[in-house]
Amino acid sequence: MTDSAVPTLPLNDGTTIPVIGLGTYGLNGAAGAESVAHAIGLGYRLIDTAYSYGNEDAVGEGIRKSGIDPAELIVTSKVPNGHHGRRPTLEAFEQTMKRLGLEKLDLYLIHWPEPQDGRYVETWQTLVELQQQGRVRSIGVSNFDAKQLDDVIAATGVTPAVNQVPVSLLHPNSEAQAADASRGVLTESYSPLKFGDRVAQQPAFAQIARDHGVTTNQLVLRWHIQSGNVPIPRSRSGEHQAENFDVFGFELSEDELAKLNALSA
Repeated sequence: MTDSAVPTLPLNDGTTIPVIGLGTYGLNGAAGAESVAHAIGLGYRLIDTAYSYGNEDAVGEGIRKSGIDPAELIVTSKVPNGHHGRRPTLEAFEQTMKRLGLEKLDLYLIHWPEPQDGRYVETWQTLVELQQQGRVRSIGVSNFDAKQLDDVIAATGVTPAVNQVPVSLLHPNSEAQAADASRGVLTESYSPLKFGDRVAQQPAFAQIARDHGVTTNQLVLRWHIQSGNVPIPRSRSGEHQAENFDVFGFELSEDELAKLNALSA
């Protein structure tokens, strides 16, 4: 897929996804574009944005500034709230593609199920249509629970490739992870570094970090990766982007993973 050193995981549609990505919430304007370009230069190949972030234009500019062929990237965006239903979803998609400046989107998600509107199934049917047309490579959802996953699968026979949900070491969202795993859906972790200060204060965590000579962020992100999830940490800082990406030079033992998992108990 790419000359980047990032390992990948298989998706249920036969494609793959990098095991770590860049979240871009808050990366706006020229500075945001520079941050995205810098991250791609470091080796990030999964770039996550959304219509509602208001920065798809900055992300698109960052991709162009990077000089990397977009075909080497996995660019993600999302259907915004208020645009559920076939026609609004198609309109939102066209605006997303115009702002990103891309001919094809790699991963398109329903940002929130919005159950009060009762149109997430119709929205999912529209994403299936876009995928069948070849305009989107992979499709998925975000913030969906087990019932909502089952609803879209039953209506279309198409299982979301990913479900993007909040997962952190102290609050692993185990119910969502289990629902995803039992249906063959990959869990993407947003806000993966949340509660980092509290995590670092745990004696067991601090000892494991010292043993590997890594930072709090690096240890938490390695935990995500070895747990089979795809974290998408966000950072404006080039230094922090580099730190977050430098997680492939060490590996946690089963005992260490068990100690980290116990922190959420």
